[in-house]
Amino acid sequence: MAGLLSIGLTGLNAAQNQLSTASHNITNANTAGFHRQYVVQTTQDPMFTGAGFFGNGTRIASVNRAYDQFLENQVAVADNRRAQYSAYNAQISQINNLLADPSSGLSTAMDGFFSGVQEVAANPTSIAARQALISSGEALVTRFQALDSRLSEIRQGVETEIASTVGLINSYAGAIAEMNQRITIAQSAGAGVPANDLLDQRGQLVAELNQLIRVTTTTQADGSLSVFVGSGQNLVSGNTTSTLAAVPSAEDPTRSSIALVSANGNQIVLPERLLTGGQLAGLLEFRSGSLDATQNRIGLIAATIASAFNEQHKLGVDLDGVLGQDFFRLPTPRMIPSGAANVQLDSANIGALTDSDYQLAYDGTNYTLTNLNSKASVVVGAGATVSFEGLTLTTPATASLAAGESALIQPTRFMARDIAMGISDTRKVAAGNPVSSNTPTTNAGNGKVSGIVINDVSGMVSAPSTTPNFGAITLTFDSATNSFSVNPAADFALSPASYNPATESVGKTFTLTGTTAPALFEFEFTISGSPANGDTFTLQPTEKGVADNRNATLLGALQTAKLLFDSGTGGTATLGTAYSQMVSTIGNQSRTAQVNEATQKALLSQASDARDSLSGVNLDEEAANLVRYQQAYQAAGRVMSIAQRLFDEVLSIGR
Repeated sequence: MAGLLSIGLTGLNAAQNQLSTASHNITNANTAGFHRQYVVQTTQDPMFTGAGFFGNGTRIASVNRAYDQFLENQVAVADNRRAQYSAYNAQISQINNLLADPSSGLSTAMDGFFSGVQEVAANPTSIAARQALISSGEALVTRFQALDSRLSEIRQGVETEIASTVGLINSYAGAIAEMNQRITIAQSAGAGVPANDLLDQRGQLVAELNQLIRVTTTTQADGSLSVFVGSGQNLVSGNTTSTLAAVPSAEDPTRSSIALVSANGNQIVLPERLLTGGQLAGLLEFRSGSLDATQNRIGLIAATIASAFNEQHKLGVDLDGVLGQDFFRLPTPRMIPSGAANVQLDSANIGALTDSDYQLAYDGTNYTLTNLNSKASVVVGAGATVSFEGLTLTTPATASLAAGESALIQPTRFMARDIAMGISDTRKVAAGNPVSSNTPTTNAGNGKVSGIVINDVSGMVSAPSTTPNFGAITLTFDSATNSFSVNPAADFALSPASYNPATESVGKTFTLTGTTAPALFEFEFTISGSPANGDTFTLQPTEKGVADNRNATLLGALQTAKLLFDSGTGGTATLGTAYSQMVSTIGNQSRTAQVNEATQKALLSQASDARDSLSGVNLDEEAANLVRYQQAYQAAGRVMSIAQRLFDEVLSIGR
């Protein structure tokens, strides 16, 4: 009877443990990271007799988790990518909404500005029209500044979120290290005694860490988990951790780089290309791939419209006959460190300016200026000047950089922020052309001069005058040679000089260039018709105050001129086209991020379903188990009851 009682007791204990495990599963069905647990039950060692082996009941071998590493890895990969696209999408949608909104975008402001230019072209002496142009210019400047301000706010938000994410990563790393220690102690009884609930808690911490940054893990012999980031940098090892830190970038102190700080304090900056996956990667990718590009492109548009408008404006004259001045003010390109060299916008080649950042590297002898996007470069000696991609770079004779050091140049990053108006006086709008033509009524032919376009105004004004005061220039036609002569011939050159009325009467363009310093100005003009022998044409300074709109017309033409992305054969995009391309690019990136996020959510759902089919708690199944184990408990109790009755019967015989 003692054996029978003992066997019943083992069954009773086993059923009780099964009931406890099923109850534990049910109560943790909604606990994040919980894996269904099950009891591994086996037989006790049998008892040998002459008749054979008799069973001694059952025992509990272990309590295990329903866990599959392959399925867990699939969930981790999908969730990591989902978190990355989610973070990227949340940020880029801000830029997309900003640029797509007509009330905050740039297209409306540019159209309004050039409408103001057209008003001046239609009414060049109208003070009201001139004031409208200055007001629309101020509105354009304000719009550039507002866009840059909003982008700077987004940038500050990204930097703050990067720092916050790094802090969370460190918190999770510390929690995982602490959990490692607890698991190591709990499992010290042996590898066959897993600390299931602690393992689940640690797995959930790793899963949440994986949403922030892609991690790889390795389980050690003592049950602890080593966690790695990047290309294998150790974040957690046993109960010790390294930490990540958001530190000022060596190239640009205004932005954060991610450094790994080991337990002994050593700091290693991790390249952004190694930090793939997770929320942190999404933020870094957005900052370098979209935010920088957008802010640079808006700065490029600001620099181009301001430089091109200024250059043309300075080729005209205002209501007082004075040559035009800068209509807009632009800052110098940003360089870090600031004293490494002198860099300026090359206004004469502004079309070659790009929206890339540049690196100026010094090898101890020469400098190398490299476009960080295209990798195009140029080598410059010390104390030399070079024009490269819309920039004029002058290197110092005595270098401030040590050999092997470099400087970062951001030509357009803050152009939109720092653009400003150059004039506020309506009379200073240079709508007129400084050169006018006069055709004497005594000419026998019907030739005429038109289309005067100024290329250079150097030397047009001689002190003490403040207005163009060069002497009248006379062109005389010689029918015998079918050519024009210029007077004074010693001071000016005409190219070409030939003109054939029989074949070129529809119009031919000439260039007149000053050859005697300081009067080195240059302009083009067109002669059409059929001049007679001896006919003359006079080119002279324009009288101030006249209703001259010729320069205003050229200023208005900048709206449709292909001013940007000149690779040596002329510009390929207008201001409006460049902005539209940027809006389209951001829109496509935003849409791609949305699609990628939705795709990863679907993949995550599929991977989670596959994992949960194995590891999740099925309440119906657990309810059935409760009934089954309850019956087993009752049956084991019945065995003990029978043993008790048999024992009572034996005692009754003795009485």
